[in-house]
This record gives sequence, C-alpha cells and structure tokens, in this order.
Amino acid sequence: MAGGVNRKKKKPLSAQLKDIGNGIKEIGLTFVEGDIKTKLSYIIIGLGPILRGQFLIGAALLLCEVLFFWFMFGFGWKYLSKITTLGTVATHKVKRKTVYGDNSFLILLFGILCIFAIIAFITIWYINVRVNRKEELTIKAGKKLPTNGEAFQSLFDKNFDKTLLALPVTGIFVFTVLPIVFMILVAFTNYDKNHQSPTNLFTWVGLENFKQLVSFSGAGLGPTFAQVLAWTLVWALLATFIDYFLGLAVAILINKKGIKFKRLWRTILVLTIAVPQFVSLLYIMKMFANDGLINGYLIKWGIIKTYIPFWTDPILAKITIIVVNIWIGIPYMMLIATGLLMNIPEDLYESARIDGANSWQMFRSITLPYMLFVTGPFLLTQFTGNLNNFNVIYLLTQGRPQSMSLAERAGSTDLLVTWLYKMTVNDTNYKMAAVIGIMVFIVTAFFSIVVYNMLPSVKDEEGFQ
Repeated sequence: MAGGVNRKKKKPLSAQLKDIGNGIKEIGLTFVEGDIKTKLSYIIIGLGPILRGQFLIGAALLLCEVLFFWFMFGFGWKYLSKITTLGTVATHKVKRKTVYGDNSFLILLFGILCIFAIIAFITIWYINVRVNRKEELTIKAGKKLPTNGEAFQSLFDKNFDKTLLALPVTGIFVFTVLPIVFMILVAFTNYDKNHQSPTNLFTWVGLENFKQLVSFSGAGLGPTFAQVLAWTLVWALLATFIDYFLGLAVAILINKKGIKFKRLWRTILVLTIAVPQFVSLLYIMKMFANDGLINGYLIKWGIIKTYIPFWTDPILAKITIIVVNIWIGIPYMMLIATGLLMNIPEDLYESARIDGANSWQMFRSITLPYMLFVTGPFLLTQFTGNLNNFNVIYLLTQGRPQSMSLAERAGSTDLLVTWLYKMTVNDTNYKMAAVIGIMVFIVTAFFSIVVYNMLPSVKDEEGFQ
C-alpha cells in the first residue's frame, strides 16, 4: 500500500484455536520424544537446561518454580482457599480481647494475586517445555548449545527488548491490571460501609448490584443513573464539538490575511493554558458564586436586583459549566488548528477561487474535510476524555446542586465519574462505585469503537496522502 501503513491482520478465532491445539500437541510430542532430562523438567522446571550445562536459563526457570510454591503454600493458599466465600469467621470480642477473624478485602486481593500467579506459572512451565525441545533439536542437529556467557549477553543484545520491558510490564500489572480486576470483582460483592473489613465480612452477591443500578422501582437507582448518564453524554458532546469548532474558527480568523497583531492574540489565548487549570477553575467557581464578584458588581451597578444562581439552579449551572469549558478548551484547539491550517496546500484554495467558490464553500469543501481527517483521532480522544472529565465538574460545582429526586448523593451536574467519586470517598459504597466504574468503561468503549470506525482517517486512510 503506497504511502499507507502496513497493518498486521488479526488472526481469526479458528486460527487462534488451531494455535492452542498446536501448543498442546507440542507439549505431548516433547514429552514422548524427549530424553529423561526433558521428562524430569516437566516436574522440576529448568532441570533439563541445568543438566545440559545451561545453568543461567535453568536456574532462572527453577527459581520461578521455587518462588511460586513458596508464595502459594507459605502465604497465598490461605487466601485462595477462601475466595469462594470471602471469609466466614468475623472479627469478634471474647470478654475484653478482640479475636480477629477473616479479612474479606485481603482474601479477595490476594486471591486474585494467586490466580495471576498460577497463570504466570503455567506460562513459565510452557516456556520451560519449549526451551527443552529447542535444546534437544539443536543437539540432534549436531550443533552446540549457547554458552552461559552467550546466554547472558543475549539479554543485552537480541533479547534486550524483553530485558527492557520486564520492569515496566511488572509495574503495569501491579499498579494497573490488578486494581482493575479487583474493582470489577468488587461490583459482584456487597462491600459497603456496613461490610467493612476486618470488623464485618462482605460476600458475593452476583448481579444484584447491577440490577439495583438499572431498576426503576423501589430502592433502585435507575432514574438517577439514567439522568446522570444522559447529562454525561450531553456534556461530552457539547464540550467536545463546541470547543472544536470554535477553536477552529478562532484559528482561521487569526490566520486570515489582513489580521494585525496575530502574535498578540495567540499569546493572550495561550495564557489561559499557562495558568494551572485547578487554580483557574477554583477562581471561576468563587467568581460566579452567589456572593461572588460577578453577582456583587451586577447588583452594585443596578443591572440585577438579586443574585443570579449560577451554581444553584440546575439548568443555569450546566450552561455555566459549558461556557467555562469553552474558555478553557478553545486555546488548545486553536494551537492545533493553527499548525494544521498552514499545511493545507494554497493551490486548492486558488483553484476554488478560480471556479467561483466563496469562503463558506471553500471551508466546507476543503478546510473542514481536511481538519476532520487529520484531527479525527484527537476529536475522539477529547470526547472520551470529556466523558471522564472530573476536574471541570468537581472543581466548579462538586456535582451540585443537590436534588431530592436523585439517589446516593448525586447532584444535577454530576457526571458518572464524579458520582463514582462521591460513592467511594463520601459514602464508602464501594460495590455501587465499582458497578458505575464498569458502566463508565462500557459507555466509553462503545462510543470509542463506534466513532473510531466512522473516522475518515480510518475509512479512507489514503484520502489525503
């Protein structure tokens, strides 16, 4: 593909199942055709390489097995064995002495860690099988095995990518993957302020929390969830596209021939980026308060008789938030658009003028298609970011104004992410916060996938090449 990007096609499910079958076949074939060293390695990982003189590789594999069994039987098994119940013995008092029982939180956390450790051990065991087969085939072919020095040097040569990525991958697993899996599983428990470990146990409740979130009867959170979700989507759409088109319009206006002091206008807009966002938002929140500068001066000048409820009226609060976000978002889009507009060939505009096209027709047929093509991925990123835009909403209104019609402390301007924060920090309702976290992921993933496949740069990636 000339000028394009070579993409590796994803294997179909049948091919993936075939690869799994080939892997299982390789395990059986290696055992049947292998010598005693290979067969022993099925039980004592790394023994085969050690007996063949590959001490570095064999010792590393053997160390993994030793650490696995030490972790499982010395620490992990007591948690993994209770993961189906999350504990049965509650902490209680015998006279004046506190007798500590099971800790559901630790059982779930370390139980997940044990499951991942088992998966990692199976992977290492399979690597051990492949190492043994490779060594046997090398010997049968009459070739020499690499020395320990050569194996060590390969860690900084042809295998340097594995050495370099070992620590980052471990960090991603510990600080990203493990917490995400833990959060997902919490959504299927009754972990809340009434079930706090280690005093009180929590347990599995299946899909009860999800049913409560979408239920419109009784104590169900369906009405609140629907309202918060609707405002989240409206906010994301308006915050993304208003900033996009206004930022593009400002960039076009500043770049227009005949406009003086272009650097001055750009500098003024960029100053809003230079100031830390949380400082600006907190200052604006105080300015638009009932007793803030805006209301104070409007009353002083006789323009209004009573304060304008910028943050206490639900509709006005949402409008104010969107307007403030325009002030924050336009400079970023203006800077991006400025650079891209300069890359549009001037010949296209000259040809359009010769054909009699006016400014609007040139914008609609040349400028806008080019900008959408180039900035499509950025626009998608902005949209998904606005779905989870915690800073703007929480620093301006904290989700207020509160409404008696909304449950679980949800406010009229709360997004799903700020509602989740309130449930976690204020109410310690971890089970419903985890459910909302999953719903945020589902909503974000759905719109990301749908919009991504609609982007011009994805549908026709050679369109402007």
